[in-house]
Amino acid sequence: MTSIDPQAGVAPGARTASIRAEARVSTSAIAANCEFLRSRLTGGAELCAVVKADGYGHGMEQAARAALAGGATRLAVVTVEEAAGLADLELGVPILMLAPAAPGDLAAAVATGAELTAWSPEQIHEIAVAAAPLGREVAIHVKLDTGMSRFGAKTAEETLAALDAAASSEWLRPAGVWTHFATADEPGDEFFSEQMRRFAEFAGEAKRRHPDVLAHAANSAATLREPAAHLDFVRCGIAIYGLDPFQGDAVATGLQPALTLHSYVASVRPLAAGESAGYGRRFVAQRDTRIATIPIGYGDGWRRALTNNSDVLIGGRRFAQRGTVSMDSITVDLEADSSVLPGALVTLIGTDGPERITTEDVARQIGTINYEVTCGLTARTLRRYDWG
Repeated sequence: MTSIDPQAGVAPGARTASIRAEARVSTSAIAANCEFLRSRLTGGAELCAVVKADGYGHGMEQAARAALAGGATRLAVVTVEEAAGLADLELGVPILMLAPAAPGDLAAAVATGAELTAWSPEQIHEIAVAAAPLGREVAIHVKLDTGMSRFGAKTAEETLAALDAAASSEWLRPAGVWTHFATADEPGDEFFSEQMRRFAEFAGEAKRRHPDVLAHAANSAATLREPAAHLDFVRCGIAIYGLDPFQGDAVATGLQPALTLHSYVASVRPLAAGESAGYGRRFVAQRDTRIATIPIGYGDGWRRALTNNSDVLIGGRRFAQRGTVSMDSITVDLEADSSVLPGALVTLIGTDGPERITTEDVARQIGTINYEVTCGLTARTLRRYDWG
């Protein structure tokens, strides 16, 4: 059994001493997932890779480069800082900000060269005012709220007015119209079809007024679920990382999970019947056993809700996590006859011999979704790329 190698696959500039927990990320898997998604697209649709939230916890720069290698032609983020970070890489593709920049951040947003989101004539005016002193043309994507009730205009009329205002501005260019689905990841839900119908009517009128605008609506779930939603381009996030938007088995869908999560056995100690492990004595041994301490906890992103509620893999075997997940460690019941020794590699997400734990498995254990599991991995969990 092999402990964590402190040298292999570490991102340039990363600190390698005292590695406690690491996420191994395969950029080739991200590229392959993008190739797979592109193979599913219809009508000449392009792939926009969503790399917000540090690439869903996988690393924004590495995910962006891998997605482009896999055939993505656009990238999408949410914050001005994310857009600036991608702009600094000079990747040569459009970068779309999916959320509106705050008024105080508009100049910084314009300076990134990103394509910006708006949905009212007032927002259009504010962006134009910010763009004029910089002398930069800004591509605008106007958003219609078809039922998500977060961002976007409620009516097609207001959204079209914003599009017309962008077209009449010296500094703006109408580039896209879009919406976002609320229930694309719930197959059979009828609200998805209703959103599609509303957006199709709006997009048709938008293209009649401004033939060059691109229409986009599909996230990962809609991309895999409904070819009619592909339009001019799709915005795929979770699927490019090899995670299933329907919370099932991503491999069965044709995707390759890009991230595995590991730590190691820091210590092994006997635990007699009646003795407890962890805060609150939430595990009391019913028999004599051996307990392994693993240096990963909620400070690394391994959720406290996994207390007495998860497994790990060691040496190709599955062992139950027992006791309260603390900030810095968990304890695992090795059973009295286990041969596990300190230094053994521990897999929390991934495959070890015949056993496999998926991100979706972990999410189901705590009643959440795979997005939250990978996004929740903190900076203290080292990311290592292209592990061999």
